[in-house]
Amino acid sequence: MRLIQNMCTIAEYPAPGNAAASDCCVGAAGRRLVKIAVVGASGVGKTALVVRFLTKRFIGDYERNAGNLYTRQVQIEGETLAIQVQDTPGIQVHENSLSCSEQLNRCIRWADAVVIVFSITDYKSYELISQLHQHVQQLHLGTRLPVVVVANKADLLHIKQVDPQLGLQLASMLGCSFYEVSVSENYNDVYSAFHVLCKEVSHKQQPSSTPEKRRTSLIPRPKSPNMQDLKRRFKQALSAKVRTVTSV
Repeated sequence: MRLIQNMCTIAEYPAPGNAAASDCCVGAAGRRLVKIAVVGASGVGKTALVVRFLTKRFIGDYERNAGNLYTRQVQIEGETLAIQVQDTPGIQVHENSLSCSEQLNRCIRWADAVVIVFSITDYKSYELISQLHQHVQQLHLGTRLPVVVVANKADLLHIKQVDPQLGLQLASMLGCSFYEVSVSENYNDVYSAFHVLCKEVSHKQQPSSTPEKRRTSLIPRPKSPNMQDLKRRFKQALSAKVRTVTSV
């Protein structure tokens, strides 16, 4: 596994619609690129989740998130993809509405997919999910952005405030995949959450055949000259036989 930490922020990446943005689906060495933003309330374990996915390691204490971008390579259905993961600052709520910075909005617009994280020990982080999902989709009007909802800190049952079943039901209602994980104890569940997003984005990036190609495929092949010649000879032989019978 190759891990690169890029200390620049997402603001330095081209905005959707720019000419350079069309090249963002191609990473290093010509590999296809999948861009994932990890969002959620403060303290839910977003940075721990990202680092666990990237390094398989869990570190309990992190410095305040500066919006770092990380890269690794992942095998998806036999193809090596370049994966960029954007860690983001925690989202706040003011007067029942989300308070999203322009930096966060740029991250979401940039992303091909989003991981929404909440903690089972923080009910308020769970209440953010619906608003945050709606905000993500509003920033990607006209497209269905793949989203995974992750319930973190599944090991802290003694201080649980949210039943993971509620997260599953909400994710199902929103049309998202759902994963209950313990970043501190289980790497495989973390990897699965990111893997399903990478797979979905990879399928969306696959080039589809153009209508013209499909129409061309429906045009029948020209008949073999040999077969046409055989039919012509058969008709001639049949006509000669009919004339012989008639003369008799």
